[in-house]
Amino acid sequence: MKLLMIEDNKSVSEMMAMFFKKEQWDAHFAYDGNEAVEMFNEDPNGWDMVTLDLNLPGKDGMQVSADIRKASPTVPIIMLTARDSESDQVLGLEMGADDYVTKPFSPITLIARIKALHRRADLAKTAPAEQPANAVSSFDVQTDHFKLNTKTREAYLAGVQIQDLTPKEFDLLKTLAQKPRQVFSREQLLQLVWDYEYYGDERTVDAHIKKLRQKIEKAGPQIIQTVWGVGYKFDDSGVDAQ
Repeated sequence: MKLLMIEDNKSVSEMMAMFFKKEQWDAHFAYDGNEAVEMFNEDPNGWDMVTLDLNLPGKDGMQVSADIRKASPTVPIIMLTARDSESDQVLGLEMGADDYVTKPFSPITLIARIKALHRRADLAKTAPAEQPANAVSSFDVQTDHFKLNTKTREAYLAGVQIQDLTPKEFDLLKTLAQKPRQVFSREQLLQLVWDYEYYGDERTVDAHIKKLRQKIEKAGPQIIQTVWGVGYKFDDSGVDAQ
């Protein structure tokens, strides 16, 4: 795994470097926001993972996240932040991060988060280059107006591809679409989509749903519905009517 850790605290970077070496990961380090963006943009498609501190000199971590997302819509990003504010965490997720870890953190916890996120993202990189357009069997989730291929990490609404889905957005969409019109609570989605014991705020789900809906709307009608007081569901039954 080629990993970019963006962290201005060199003692934290040095500590994590030992753990990354034990995992035999190819870890690189940036210590301010401007340096981080420059390093990432040297090879935008070559990175497998980014860990990003929000409190950075040069350029704030929120802007760094946005800049990285412009260069690579799908690279997994984990925020590292000492900020306690839930609004900061949710804003970071809305700016493109897939997950967050609050400082101080256990190195073992961060390693586990990285592995969990990488397992999902790695499916996209190992997907076949092409799939026959008329191969119905290539779609393992399919409804009247929606198709999803887990191997290629592609999703289509009324024949139009939903573009630039991050690993978590794709997994969230798949989880909902596998059970059309079934309502999932935020807690259930945290357990199903984040495949480790997740201690984050349930608003993490709301932030991902918001970004996912924005991308769906670029392809067609909205298919992720809110069930007030309960959670969310997938429902494409109204696509014909729009």
